[in-house]
Amino acid sequence: MSGTVYLVGAGPGDPELLTVRALRLLQQADAVVCDRLVGAGILPLINPAAQFHDVGKMVGDCRHRQEDIHQLLLALAGSCSRVVRLKGGDPFIFGRGGEELLFLSRHGVPVEVVPGISAANGCAAALGIPLTHRGLAASVRFITGHLRDDAGLELDWSSLVDPTCTLVFYMGVANAAEIVASLQRHGRGGDTPAALVHSGTTEAQDWTVAPLRQIPQLVAGFKPPTLLVVGDVVRLAQRAWSAAAAGQLLLRDTAEPCAPVAA
Repeated sequence: MSGTVYLVGAGPGDPELLTVRALRLLQQADAVVCDRLVGAGILPLINPAAQFHDVGKMVGDCRHRQEDIHQLLLALAGSCSRVVRLKGGDPFIFGRGGEELLFLSRHGVPVEVVPGISAANGCAAALGIPLTHRGLAASVRFITGHLRDDAGLELDWSSLVDPTCTLVFYMGVANAAEIVASLQRHGRGGDTPAALVHSGTTEAQDWTVAPLRQIPQLVAGFKPPTLLVVGDVVRLAQRAWSAAAAGQLLLRDTAEPCAPVAA
């Protein structure tokens, strides 16, 4: 093998949230293997002379199996010096970066992991929602909203009802009703503040805030990628936007939440 594969996190979408290391590698890459959730504003930053491989996955689309992506990375590492595997958010948070790292390592390919700002961190921050906050949230959990092969959700729901823990569900649009019903059935209050965030940090950002029990009705207006954030810290989004309106705080979007939650 002649080349190195760089597992690069592209961040939540806004190109200004790329790390310096990620930007440098994109500009120097000989080949880029790109996921669907990479922000459109990041693609023009890629070395125009680099090979570009779009391997984005869609629900029900089997054109880009993970095994095929593994083989593509292996082949490119044999012919290119710098291969960038570009992923939305962080490559190790629901990005299957760990699987690619293990596969390439087994085949003797040098790999460097370049972390990115996760979708959870970036999207919450763009809305003024701190995922942890003294007196409200002592911990945060990132949770997948679907399981492998769309087998359904088999989560330890009883561990997800602590009111001092913020929950962030990735890829939860299709299973939002089941998520909400399961949380409430195991003791999470239906009046718990929740937020839906689509394409956070980008110009296409769309979001709403509502009590948890209303999320199944509201989610129909959101397409993937959408995050579901659950917890009392979501209330702080309302205060942040009030401060922004008063010129006391700069937020990265001008959208307004359409379903305020009382403080």
